[in-house]
Amino acid sequence: MKHILALLVVDRPTVLSHISGLVSRRAFNIVSIAAGPTEQEKVTRITLVVECDETEIHQVINQMEKLVDVIKVKNLTAEPSLARELALIKVNALPEKRSDIVDIVNIFRAHIVDVTRETMVVELTGESDKIDALCEVLKDHGIIEVVRTGNISVTRGPRSVKAY
Repeated sequence: MKHILALLVVDRPTVLSHISGLVSRRAFNIVSIAAGPTEQEKVTRITLVVECDETEIHQVINQMEKLVDVIKVKNLTAEPSLARELALIKVNALPEKRSDIVDIVNIFRAHIVDVTRETMVVELTGESDKIDALCEVLKDHGIIEVVRTGNISVTRGPRSVKAY
């Protein structure tokens, strides 16, 4: 099962490697990892999606909480939350096929952010399933490259993951 963890950590160069090392030493698969600044100075938020079972995720959380630079760990899997991912998809776009690609992009509420003679780059933000579905449809046109950010999540409503 996939588990979404929100971590607040001290903004230091080695923190991300310590967290990924802890998960990989336990032989769990990191599905995605995304890190960025927060509204709090010198605090970074990491969204980590890990594939493991229920008992193993508790072990992972307990081990992470013991790391010096980890301020807080919250399992968002069962919480009401929003999850999004950003993707840039470069696709073959010969002139005779461009209108078809534009129609597909509009259906998915995506955006064309670059066009050359041979290619288009499509930008899409949404849940992972939506991005997977767009990639599946664009395969017929010839996907050249896909770049994805990984999952970022936030709880719904007034609750939040705060450091202090």
